Parts: sequence; C-alpha cells; structure tokens
Amino acid sequence: MAQSILIIDDEPAIRKALKEILGFEGYELDEAADGAEGLKKLKETDFDCVLCDIKMPKMDGLEVLAAAKELKPDIPFILISGHGTIETAVTAVKNGAYDFISKPPDLNRMLITIRNAMEKGCLVTEAKVLRSKVAKKSGAEMIGESEGIKAVRATIEKVGPTDARVLITGDNGVGKELVARSLHQHSSRSTGPMVEVNCAAIPPELIESELFGHEKGAFTSAIKQRIGKFESAQGGTLFLDEIGDMSLDAQAKMLRALQENKITRVGGDKEIKINVRVIAATNKDLMEEVTAKRFRMDLYHRLSVILIHVPALNDRRSDISLLVQHFLKDISEEYNQAEKSIHTAALKALESHNWTGNIRELRNAVERLVILGGSNISKSDVEQYVFMK
Repeated sequence: MAQSILIIDDEPAIRKALKEILGFEGYELDEAADGAEGLKKLKETDFDCVLCDIKMPKMDGLEVLAAAKELKPDIPFILISGHGTIETAVTAVKNGAYDFISKPPDLNRMLITIRNAMEKGCLVTEAKVLRSKVAKKSGAEMIGESEGIKAVRATIEKVGPTDARVLITGDNGVGKELVARSLHQHSSRSTGPMVEVNCAAIPPELIESELFGHEKGAFTSAIKQRIGKFESAQGGTLFLDEIGDMSLDAQAKMLRALQENKITRVGGDKEIKINVRVIAATNKDLMEEVTAKRFRMDLYHRLSVILIHVPALNDRRSDISLLVQHFLKDISEEYNQAEKSIHTAALKALESHNWTGNIRELRNAVERLVILGGSNISKSDVEQYVFMK
C-alpha cells in the first residue's frame, strides 16, 4: 500500500509542483490551502507524513504543527519555507518538526528527508506495539471497563509520557504496583530501569543506605561500597511503595533529594546528580498522617504532583467477570494445562463476594479454582474452594 502525504501550502503552484514530484515517486497525496483545512484533513485521515509551509495567512506553519501534535503526536511533520533562517529551523525542530526545508527545495534532499521521516514514524509505531506486548507479558495490563478503571487508564496515558511525580493511593491489593509499571512503560524512560523499594519492609536505620547507598567503612557492616536505589534507577523510574511507612528522618533526606536532584551516599561527601522519575504509592491517607505529624507536608506536595486513586474491587464489581476470565487464561498457561470454563452462576457468586483483599485475593481464589475445581467451574466449586462452605 502506497504511503500518504498531506501537503499544506497557500500557494496553488507549490502544491501542484509538489504533487507532481511526489506522485511520480509513488506516494498518495492530498492537499490543503491553509492550516485550518489541513488540520481538518488530519482529523479525518491518517497520513504517513505532512509537508507544511510556514508563512501562511490566518494560521502559520508553527501553529499548525502545534495543533497537529495535539491531534496525532507521532506523525512526521516537515516544515518548508522561502523565508528560512537558522533560528526558524531550530524553533521548528524544538516544537516537534522532523526537519525544516528551505524553498525552493533541493529535490534529492526533500525525498531523502521524507523517506527518513516516514521510516522514523514506522519505528515509533512499532515501538509502541512492542511496548504494549511487553506490558502484557510483564503483567502491566490493566483489566476492566468500569468507569473507575477507565479513569485510571486515561490518567496514565496523559501523565505517563511526562516526568511528573505521581502518588498512587488505594487499599492493599488493588494494583498500585500495576499502575506504577504502566506509567513507566508509557514514559520516555521505558527503556531504562524501573527500581522498586518497599519502604515498609526496610528497617528505619537501613532506609538511607538502601535509597542512597553507602561508602566502604561508613558503618560497622559496610565492608564495601554499595550503590543505592536512586543510582540504580538512573535514567528510569524509582517506585517507592508504602511511602507512608517511611520514617520522618528518611523523609527529610528524601525531600532534599527531590528538591536538588542530588544525593550523597552514607559516609561520603561527594554529591551525585540523579536523573530519576519518582512514583510513590500508599494505602494510607497521607493528609491524616500529616495532621498526626507522621508525614511531612512538604514531601507530600513534592510527591503528589499527580494523584491517581485506584478503586477497590468492591467498587468495580462489573470488572470481576473480565478479571476472572483473564486469570483463568493466565493461570492455565502458567500451569501448562487446558483453560477451564466457568458457569455464569459461579461468576455471579464471585461478583457478589466481599473482596477485602481486592485483586490479589481474587487472583488467589481463581488459582484455587483452577487447581481444585472441575473442568467447568461451578457455583458449588466457588462455595467449596473460595467461600469454604
């Protein structure tokens, strides 16, 4: 299938010349006489590349570029102009253009630029598909169509590509780690490491060493230098789970690291620059913790640029059926056995249960049903192996 190009230029002669040249190269072509018409066509049709003049009445090329990137962020956009300067070219590329070409364009350079831009566009699309596949394999796929989970997914899609700090809240077992992984995979840091720290599992006296590392001889058992979690996450994401359980002393050091983007290893005096996105999670009400003077207000505001609340399973019962079907397939593959089916009555029974342990409890229940239940899981299997009647 031929690749398509949209030409946006207010001069009919230029549009005609470009269509003749590019049509001879086998491209499918469409044209627009101004920016507004071009954006309308971009909304209605998927193009592989856009050629856009800069100097146009009503809406110039840079304005069209900005609006086009909102509509379709990955489309390769090449700006052309007879009034080109180095400053204009730099501005165009900074604003998201693939390249800038002066009029009259050098034919060979223009064709090479278009070909390279399209190849880059294909690579971006392929990378997104691969990230999606990796997400499914790594358990970062979010299952559900309830309004609550749709809102979480929508926020992830908006926030993921940024470097904004995110605070994820919700009960134990709702999938806060899943949200953190999804944020990482939607970000430009997805090729970098994602390092996880369970703040509740580390003794207060060791948390500083765990996060910032230590030098040899910093304390009695420090027999060699150790790299901390911040350094391990360089270029990637640091996920601080159960941040509400961190001691006040560690919170103060965490605040300094976030403010200055620098750390110092325990026992050292050298400041180390860090390039890390921090995502935190808690099952506590941190504002209550602040009131009780167990959590620092300034740290709370540093961490909660974006807040994502993950709803409890009891608040999204319409997703239970989808989750059960997903777990049945997933667990059957894990145990290398044929996938079991489940009666509607059994699903209804699971939907009406009080899931205090949330997604984690539901998955454990389905795993018991896969191991102990019949080939077609019945309501009696649910009552016997889940409700223990």
